[in-house]
Amino acid sequence: MTYTPPTTEQLFVLDHIARIDAMAQHDKFAAATPDMVEAIVTGIGDFAAEVYAPLNRVGDTQNPQWQDGKVTMPPGFKDAYKQFVEAGWGSIDGPGEYGGQDLPFTLATVVIEALGSANMGFSLCSILTPGAIHALMAYGTEEQRQTWLPKLVTGEWNGTMNLTEPAAGSDVGALRSTAEKITEGPNAGLYKIRGQKIFITFGEHDLTDNIVHLVLARTPGAPEGTRGISLFLVPKYRLDADGNPTISNGVHCASIEHKLGIHGSPTAVMVYGEDEDCLGEIVGDEMGGMRAMFVMMNNARLMIGCQGIQIGERATQQAQRFAAERVQSALAGSPDRTPVTIDQHPDVRRMLWRMRAQTEAARALTYYAAAQIDFGKLGDEAAAMRAEVLIPLVKAHATDIGCEVASLGVQVHGGMGFIEETGAAQHYRDARIAPIYEGTNGIQAADLVGRKLGMAGGDLVRSLIDDIAAGAADSPELQQLVDACRAVTDWMVGANTADRLAGSYPYLTMLATATCGWLMALQHKAAKTALDEGNGDAAFLEAKIASTRFYLQQIVPAATGLAASALAGDAALAPLPAAG
Repeated sequence: MTYTPPTTEQLFVLDHIARIDAMAQHDKFAAATPDMVEAIVTGIGDFAAEVYAPLNRVGDTQNPQWQDGKVTMPPGFKDAYKQFVEAGWGSIDGPGEYGGQDLPFTLATVVIEALGSANMGFSLCSILTPGAIHALMAYGTEEQRQTWLPKLVTGEWNGTMNLTEPAAGSDVGALRSTAEKITEGPNAGLYKIRGQKIFITFGEHDLTDNIVHLVLARTPGAPEGTRGISLFLVPKYRLDADGNPTISNGVHCASIEHKLGIHGSPTAVMVYGEDEDCLGEIVGDEMGGMRAMFVMMNNARLMIGCQGIQIGERATQQAQRFAAERVQSALAGSPDRTPVTIDQHPDVRRMLWRMRAQTEAARALTYYAAAQIDFGKLGDEAAAMRAEVLIPLVKAHATDIGCEVASLGVQVHGGMGFIEETGAAQHYRDARIAPIYEGTNGIQAADLVGRKLGMAGGDLVRSLIDDIAAGAADSPELQQLVDACRAVTDWMVGANTADRLAGSYPYLTMLATATCGWLMALQHKAAKTALDEGNGDAAFLEAKIASTRFYLQQIVPAATGLAASALAGDAALAPLPAAG
């Protein structure tokens, strides 16, 4: 299961979609010179292929082990993570005053993509830490930042996000965890945390000597629902007078889950304050927890969208290699009856091009969203608002693509794809969690037609559609989809809540596909120009032209057909009869 970093592709998208060169014109990101960007993209690709990729199968077959509240990671993971920390890969976009490199978040996204393509389960240890950093930068006190950020930035400690409880899944407002303020004694000002959280990614492990949990809980007398929730920083170990994590803090891992995929990632059941006091520091204002948590959540949602690229890239590479070696049947219609490699058969080529085009589209969408976040940091308010609209598209559509591409990868392998030893099945199993966690894809669609479409009376979404339309002049298929998106948007703005929600998912798919189509059209034009001028790798540019053409002509038209479903309204969804 060889992994080859798609360095040329990543650099192309950074140049033509993320506009990394424009970021470097600002003092804040001046260090992101072309040489630096190339060094980072090349370096993390090599690191991922050499250090993380060989452990992918190890983590899938030799799972993390839980015993007496402690989790031991699979062989090789601890040393690999140490190399990750020592190389500084976790600090790319970290704040400079706390040990970070102050480079664009877009480059950190490339780092996560590379690590996850090499080993999705293992890379989850690094996905939530940046969100914890951003939450503390936005809402933490200076003392909290000085205490916790330096080692979170380097990755010496990892961060987690604790929302879900057994009786409160996606309904976060139903949580029961409590936080009682201490008013006297040496711990005055801290809070006693009690409760249980489930599905906590890397909630317990032996890679670091401390874990920083961000935990949602309710203070006494706080109102029900999300309005009464506060956010607390709860370390696995409290720090002693020298700043070392040596004091037990009543944080206990009750078990880890047995899952369909991502076996290399321990998914923990965490219990707080059961046998001893568990102390936490409030982050931000009391009852301001959801506002603070959403800083972390938005980061996580983009990173989960990035997992669609990761699995898509790995599955596509594996399927293409298999198809280039597997000999079966003569080419239909050919007088030569000699069997050929299956990548010459039309339907296999269709699947391989679809896998490649969809993965490239997911990468363009994710890098574009990350870049809008970076431009927002540089003071571009329109870019910041564009990022708000893009987040649900990235999280939902890119993870849908990951599942589709992984499934196609199994199909290309035929019966061998259903056999674990080939590795295609692992990609399929690993991909399936991504549409579920950090807000299911249905929740992303509801967010799009609710909060996002409600911004500025729908004008933020219409602005995106206008930009897509401006780039659709050379693609009649994309123009048709733009027109359909515009019509559905106008209908959604005036529709009632039930009708909007009923059509939310096909609408999200339409809008995401249109956005991807626009970004693929931009790449198509850039690749043709470079090829005509003799700049760049001709083989790569020709493949890019082919994949973008395939996307615009084969994938975009299908999304236009979703308009009827988006407009059908709640009446189309009759109550279901009782099962059985």
